[in-house]
Amino acid sequence: MMKYLQKLGKSLMLPVACLPICGILMGIGYALCPATMQGGEITGFLNLLGFFLVKAGGALIDNMALLFVIGVGVGMADDNDGTAGLAAFASWLMITTLLSVGSVTTMMPSIADDANKSLAFSKIANPFIGILSGIIGATCYNKFKATKLPDWLSFFSGKRCVAIISGVVSIIVSAILLFVWPIVFGALIAVGNGIAGMGALGAGIYAFLNRLLIPTGLHHALNNVFWFDTIGLGDLTHFWAGETSADVSWSLGMYMSGFFPCMMFGIPGAALAMIQTAKKGKKKVAIGLVASAAVCAFVCGVTEPFEFGFMFLAPGLYVIYALLYGIFTFITTLVGFRAGFSFSAGSTDLLFSASLPAAQNTWMIIPLGIAAFAVFYLVFRFAIIKWDLKTPGREDDNVETEKKAVLSNSDYAEVATIILEGLGGKENIASLDNCITRLRLEIKDYTQVDEKKIKSAGVAGVMRPSKTSVQVIVGTKVQFVADEMKKML
Repeated sequence: MMKYLQKLGKSLMLPVACLPICGILMGIGYALCPATMQGGEITGFLNLLGFFLVKAGGALIDNMALLFVIGVGVGMADDNDGTAGLAAFASWLMITTLLSVGSVTTMMPSIADDANKSLAFSKIANPFIGILSGIIGATCYNKFKATKLPDWLSFFSGKRCVAIISGVVSIIVSAILLFVWPIVFGALIAVGNGIAGMGALGAGIYAFLNRLLIPTGLHHALNNVFWFDTIGLGDLTHFWAGETSADVSWSLGMYMSGFFPCMMFGIPGAALAMIQTAKKGKKKVAIGLVASAAVCAFVCGVTEPFEFGFMFLAPGLYVIYALLYGIFTFITTLVGFRAGFSFSAGSTDLLFSASLPAAQNTWMIIPLGIAAFAVFYLVFRFAIIKWDLKTPGREDDNVETEKKAVLSNSDYAEVATIILEGLGGKENIASLDNCITRLRLEIKDYTQVDEKKIKSAGVAGVMRPSKTSVQVIVGTKVQFVADEMKKML
């Protein structure tokens, strides 16, 4: 199970790498054109440029689920074949169409009369369904890519049948979700109703659950309870309508304010911890991923590039991360800092919400931010080192060192043949994959592996992480060896 989650985490790295640019574009865009966030007329070169940048960044962040569909589909496939990505996309289209509000209310008219169920299906196109579709596409590819059909159906043999099978599986999954999804969504709304009466503690619990549910997309259920007028709260809508706490039954802004110190300062603190704890040869990689993500979070509150960068690599750390949000939201509510957002809790929203009537003690973002930076930094640094967590830059692959590995035999077919013999022959191979410098193989019988034979091929080394896994360190020419070995398999 852990290996599966690690593979899922790695498959998410490609779509995650697309996200930092959208956050930076949106942050600059909002700064140039506040009207894209606050409403109003958009005129003049700078405003139009800002609008242009916001839309450019939004093209990715608004379709993040689709990035996960393709990324997970291809990344989870045994040989990273694009067919799996196509099958995953077919699955996504099937599920999101069958479970759209229009479809489900036609099949089950009673849903139209239930506001919670209608709301649930209006949020079906989310990252969780994207990841689920990716898994369906990749799993169908791995199991059915070599399927042989009768002659009269031979056109659909092999990879051509994968998308068809993933479509059938998606219909079954959609039928299950038709009944399960509104129950889960409704349960979260019920939890929101209970939390609403708990004051500052409830605000902290909400913030914790909000972050915890990000990977599933179910945080939308809680957001609709607390930010909008699903049950009569509407913290966001009332705040931006120019009202104050005197106009509502709660402390206006309490369900938004705690996100500001966490996103603006806590994430940069956590990012610094990740950079400092990255392996010596991988610090540049860590900086490239998490530093840009920290800038996104500070400027406009786009946190997904940071969160999806480690949530699957170190799920325990992500739970701690969510807990820190809960703690800071509880503290922020008690000390009286109030700010609101219409997009997310970045510096841009803080700047423009500070002039609204409900805003209070906005100067406190400085001490709260310093505290958040320090706490997130110390907690992340301690947890990463204490439990040797595989955050960005701490993966097991020593890529920088292995890039220097020199394959002593330039006959790739011969190298592949010797390695295959040393692994016990093709009958002993369960799966073959490769990263930048290594062959990654799953084997059936570890007793048949002959490390001396493998090393005689001129490779740099052999690693055996478990009884079913073998990794052969080849160097940067690994792709050529992998291609020859795949032909033999």
